[in-house]
Amino acid sequence: MRNIKKTAVVMLIATAALLIIKLIPSKSYTASELGLTELCSPLDADGDKIDDWHDIMLGARAYIETNPPYKSRYYEGGYPDDGYGVCTDVVWQGFAAAGYDLKSLVDGHIAENPELYPDEADPNIDFRRVKNLYIFFEHNAQSLTISTDDPESWQPGDIAVYENHIAVCSDKRNRDGLPFIIHHGPLGAREADELESKHIIGHYRWLPDD
Repeated sequence: MRNIKKTAVVMLIATAALLIIKLIPSKSYTASELGLTELCSPLDADGDKIDDWHDIMLGARAYIETNPPYKSRYYEGGYPDDGYGVCTDVVWQGFAAAGYDLKSLVDGHIAENPELYPDEADPNIDFRRVKNLYIFFEHNAQSLTISTDDPESWQPGDIAVYENHIAVCSDKRNRDGLPFIIHHGPLGAREADELESKHIIGHYRWLPDD
């Protein structure tokens, strides 16, 4: 009974925190309002006249706006088919909006470089594992500084990797110039001023060679 009460209290606190985040959002600024340069990718993979980096960001934002409930599950075929989601779903949804099949890209890289990855390949889940995306981006994207001292080094569509978490950078910024992140977790899917809420272990920008 004591454990049940403790769980209920934790859930209540988490729900209250989510409501605060969603109902009282932090004030945001654009790069131009802060005198910062906002970069655009030279690529437009899907030909929609929106560059890849902004396409990734907009796709991630469109996904969280569907308010997917958070639950980590295993799916045959890889893709969630029940409306639930986790942090990695924000990333592949963003990439899909930009014209990239992140699942195929990750599966292909694992098949060609199995020694780089810690677990036996499983196409049903590999592209939805943070540790795999960390390795994939380390070898296939621009690896950038994890320091937040220079806000301009963080751009829309950048990927921020944490221990057991991953997020997409927004074009919204806080008053110090750091971007909000678009992500999903136990507190819900959201776009918030939380870049520095966890220890950053990787920072990537998608610019494939071909």
